[in-house]
Amino acid sequence: MERPLVSVIIPTYNRPDILCELLEALSRQTYRHMEIIIVNDNGEPVDFTAELYPELNIKVVNQEGNQKHVFARNRGLQEVTGDLIMLCDDDDLLLPGHLERMIAELADSDLVYSDVEIFDYVIEDGMRRPTKRFTFAYEHDVEGMRKFSTFFSSGCLYRRVLHDTLGPFDTEMFHYWDWDFYLRTVERFRVKRVPVASALYAFSGMGDNMSGNHENMRPYLDKLSAKHGLGELPTKNFFLLLEEPDMQNRRAETQLLWDGQPIVSRRVQADKQDNNN
Repeated sequence: MERPLVSVIIPTYNRPDILCELLEALSRQTYRHMEIIIVNDNGEPVDFTAELYPELNIKVVNQEGNQKHVFARNRGLQEVTGDLIMLCDDDDLLLPGHLERMIAELADSDLVYSDVEIFDYVIEDGMRRPTKRFTFAYEHDVEGMRKFSTFFSSGCLYRRVLHDTLGPFDTEMFHYWDWDFYLRTVERFRVKRVPVASALYAFSGMGDNMSGNHENMRPYLDKLSAKHGLGELPTKNFFLLLEEPDMQNRRAETQLLWDGQPIVSRRVQADKQDNNN
């Protein structure tokens, strides 16, 4: 049976050390038939990653101007040659069996996404060391997803042909591009949640940073609501939203796999070795 090629799209901007942690995670995947498309959104150079991880089929696309993350993802789409696409933010991580499992789950679906462990961290010796973590796992309820999306885009896997129908990601949505992509997809295609927390979402200063800038996000939330007929949507603190009864009722069991240890990139390993010599 022929293995499908997975095109991994990673937008990045001025986070080479963290990007290398993701590449380390991808190098540990049990499924290896991938092409890695890194779209550098006019940040500091990351071309060195192809030499650092020669076993990964890495292509770096350097944008001439900083056009932000949604444009960068659409630029990555132009380079895709695989039949399957996996999206990843440059600061998120995937556990070793993630891609293999997602490919198996895609057999009866068009898009699959996993549960997540969200972790806080401190930076020590050039790497992120986790300090606390919590599980983000909620039932896939389409009506509930119109009120609060629990779709996690990093590590999601889908068939490339979806874009033939849906077109590219909507740059007008900006903060909510992933929610918009989910809502457009679930209207026409089969979407499934995989109850395994094999994606890791990093957030330094969890309680503060996850509240976001509500004033800045409100216009985009209104655009999303108008586009999909979602009605009035709140821009509350992320954690407060999770405490609401509707969200508590959607909480689900999941399989936890992570040992809580940091993923140490070859860049950090090389720096340590240089310092020891």
